[in-house]
Amino acid sequence: MTSKIKWITGALVAVVLMFGAYLLYDKLKENYAPDRLASENSSSQQNTASQAQAVPDFTVTDYDGNEVKLSDYFGKPIVLNFWASWCYYCTKEMPDLNEAYKTQKDVQFLMVNMTDGSRETISAAKKYIESNGFGFPVFFDTKALAANAYSVSSLPVTYFIDKNGNLITYANGMLDAKTLENGINMIKK
Repeated sequence: MTSKIKWITGALVAVVLMFGAYLLYDKLKENYAPDRLASENSSSQQNTASQAQAVPDFTVTDYDGNEVKLSDYFGKPIVLNFWASWCYYCTKEMPDLNEAYKTQKDVQFLMVNMTDGSRETISAAKKYIESNGFGFPVFFDTKALAANAYSVSSLPVTYFIDKNGNLITYANGMLDAKTLENGINMIKK
């Protein structure tokens, strides 16, 4: 009889814990939904042109090894994405980013590879891009200047910058096509 009571008690505790986890998830999911951009999470954080913040500049190398600065691309809205070929979620969002690159001719895409020289190399990143046929411009952050300027600590992360070099919004984690489109619409205004 004692083992039956222990088993039933254990099962009830498991059910209560699962129900509690479900309630917690249900309550928090709106704040951490992957389809939400940073400025949409709080009405007090809504960015307007007068509230926009200038982005920090950085220097990276392009596909041919030439040094370029982020500020070289001001004048058009910018989608700035930090990624690595070993990052599962980065690879999952790449097709949507590539499709947007093809259709959004008035937006500059800067795909900054987190090239640390060990876990991620230029050759590994180029091989990944070429094997998937992606056409967007790829840049290599071999000195971690871009990562440090934006305090990048996890991948992927995407920043949406207006044509004047002001941060409008950003998203931590993988973007889906709808969220990417929302971010692009925000910087094209």
